[in-house]
Amino acid sequence: MQVGIDMGTTSGGTSAALDIEELLATRLLVQGNSGSGKSHLLRRLLEQSAQWVQQVIIDPEGDFVTLSDRYGHVVVDGERTEAELAGIANRIRQHRVSCVLTLEGLDIEQQMRAAAAFLNGMFDAEREYWYPVLVVVDEAQMFAPSVGGDVSEDARKMSLGAMTNLMCRGRKRGLAGVIATQRLAKLAKNVAAEASNFLMGRTFLDIDMARAADLLGMDRRQAEMFRDLKRGNFVALGPALSRRPLPIVIGNVETSARSSSPKLMPLPDAPQDVEDLIFTPDPEEFTRPVVRRAAPAPRPTTDILAELSRSTPAATPAPAEPRAVAAAMAPEEREERLAAVLAEILGDPQAAYRTDSVLYQEFLVRARMRRIVGQPMSMSEFRRRVAVARAGVDEETAASDGWKMALDLSTRVSDDLQGVFLLLAKAALKRELCPSDLRIARAYGTHSARRARRLLGYFEEQGLVVVHTDLSGKRIVAFPDLEAETLPGDADLRDGDEATSNAAE
Repeated sequence: MQVGIDMGTTSGGTSAALDIEELLATRLLVQGNSGSGKSHLLRRLLEQSAQWVQQVIIDPEGDFVTLSDRYGHVVVDGERTEAELAGIANRIRQHRVSCVLTLEGLDIEQQMRAAAAFLNGMFDAEREYWYPVLVVVDEAQMFAPSVGGDVSEDARKMSLGAMTNLMCRGRKRGLAGVIATQRLAKLAKNVAAEASNFLMGRTFLDIDMARAADLLGMDRRQAEMFRDLKRGNFVALGPALSRRPLPIVIGNVETSARSSSPKLMPLPDAPQDVEDLIFTPDPEEFTRPVVRRAAPAPRPTTDILAELSRSTPAATPAPAEPRAVAAAMAPEEREERLAAVLAEILGDPQAAYRTDSVLYQEFLVRARMRRIVGQPMSMSEFRRRVAVARAGVDEETAASDGWKMALDLSTRVSDDLQGVFLLLAKAALKRELCPSDLRIARAYGTHSARRARRLLGYFEEQGLVVVHTDLSGKRIVAFPDLEAETLPGDADLRDGDEATSNAAE
């Protein structure tokens, strides 16, 4: 179905139509300096196409959250764990809900990691949910920088990889990237080059004008025109817009951003005693302390629960003997109770797909219900023990030097990957079949077999494992540091088949 939406008017006064179906297949790049009207253009595009296609907006400044009131977009706060964001993104695709991922309040590295996790979650959706989605990324040069900046190399690679997947490989998965940038020179070339439609606004630097002219197929001497474009004026080119460079003026929008451009305001009339007002101090001015307040950072729920676990209940008329017994709990008994609580939580079949923060909250609550006294287990220790428990290591293996070395090696990966790493290490040390993609995915907390394969590739990039196959094509994961490797295993096995194969082996 061909749907043309009205983006505004051309220089000839006719309607500037954009073919949404063509846009989904060919992607769009918007460029213009600050104040050129990029956000206004994106808002016009989103408003006009809201009824026709699912939309996801990566919003670093929180400007597009106002779409939720009129068009029903779900607002997703980016201040979540990467696993939570990936899960939300996956469900967004399943239920075909338009949303705005607002990253306002996060520093640049946190924004890059949050956006990457969300985009990867959408990219890794199962094939049955590959419905068309318009993915709009504002300030794309932040998420796909051409050179490294002040952020860590890991965050830059993660964000750039997600943006590259969106623009290079997203089309077959129904993801149509619409990226907007202030400067083409700051945007990674392999990301910009995948767009076939362009809307170029006002820009002043020679290097940006030259790149804009090259993308539009214009002569270098014509690049000067980009300096003279007014706010809201763009030059359009592409199969969804026009086969020749076409100046257009973006039309009006129905919603507005929470922030706006500065406006001039007349000064109030100066009172007659203005000098007295300025130079005469308040009698209490010198007695008041100078307090510079900083906005408090939001406290994680896990910290609050941990504090509650440490708090001492108010005095009650209950006899003192039970409290004395609790205080005198032997370390062995305390450890036994903690292990029992942990086993209860992980025994739930859905526990594998819950985030560590949710499991940790439940763990703290159950520990208090069992009256386990003492310093509560920290989040990092909890994650470590969950990773070991999910690996399913027995007592003999746990006491071996190889397992101790595996635990040391696991510290080289992030907390959320340690469970997968230890699962593979246990299989290698015990000479078990290599876990299938679905088994690895469950250890990570996802249903995506594709993500499991990507995790193996990440471990290999870090120099921790070597992945290879035998003559029959079955996968083997070797650990050079442990001098051990798994038996050849079928990556496509289901969990039940894998258990049968391990038993037969």
